[in-house]
Amino acid sequence: MKSNKPISTLKRKSSVGKFIYTFLVMFVIWIGFTTSFETSELITGVIVSLIIAAFTDRIFSCCGMKVLRPHKIIYFIQYFFVFILALIKSNFDVAKRVISPDLPINPGIVKFKTKLTNGFARMVLANTITLTPGTLTIDAIGNTFYIHWIDVISDDPKVAYKEIAEPFEKILIKIYED
Repeated sequence: MKSNKPISTLKRKSSVGKFIYTFLVMFVIWIGFTTSFETSELITGVIVSLIIAAFTDRIFSCCGMKVLRPHKIIYFIQYFFVFILALIKSNFDVAKRVISPDLPINPGIVKFKTKLTNGFARMVLANTITLTPGTLTIDAIGNTFYIHWIDVISDDPKVAYKEIAEPFEKILIKIYED
C-alpha cells in the first residue's frame, strides 16, 4: 500500500518517533539508575535524556515508536519470559557440568543463518545468545551467526539454530520485522 504523503513528511515523522523513543528509553534508564522520584532528579533526568536523544536518536533506535505498540509490548514480555526460562535451564546445565566433571562436554563452534533482516534485531539475538550460559556469539556476519557452544550436539546448522536461536528469533521477528 503506497502512501500519498511526501517522503520528507514520512522521514520527519519517523525521525520524531525515533527521538521520542530514544528519549523515553533514556529517561527510564535514568530513573533505574537514580531510583529516585524527587522533582530535581526527574527534571535533571528529563534534561539529560533530551540532550542524549537529540544527539543519538538516529543511531540508537532502529524502529522508533512502532516497537511500543501494545501487541509488540506483549511480545517483549513474552521474550522476557522465554529468555528467563532459557537462562535458568542453561544455568542448571552448566552448573551440572561443573559439579559433575564426569559429564561429557563437546565444545565447538557452530554456525547457522538467521531469518532476521533488521540489524538491531540481530544484535538483540546475538546478545541474548551470549547472555545464556554455555553459548557465546563469536561473530555475526550478515545473517550468519558463529556460536561457541559448550556441548555441540550436532554440526548440522538446522539443529544448532533450533537449539540455540529459534525460540528467541520467533519472537524477535514479531517485534522488529512486522
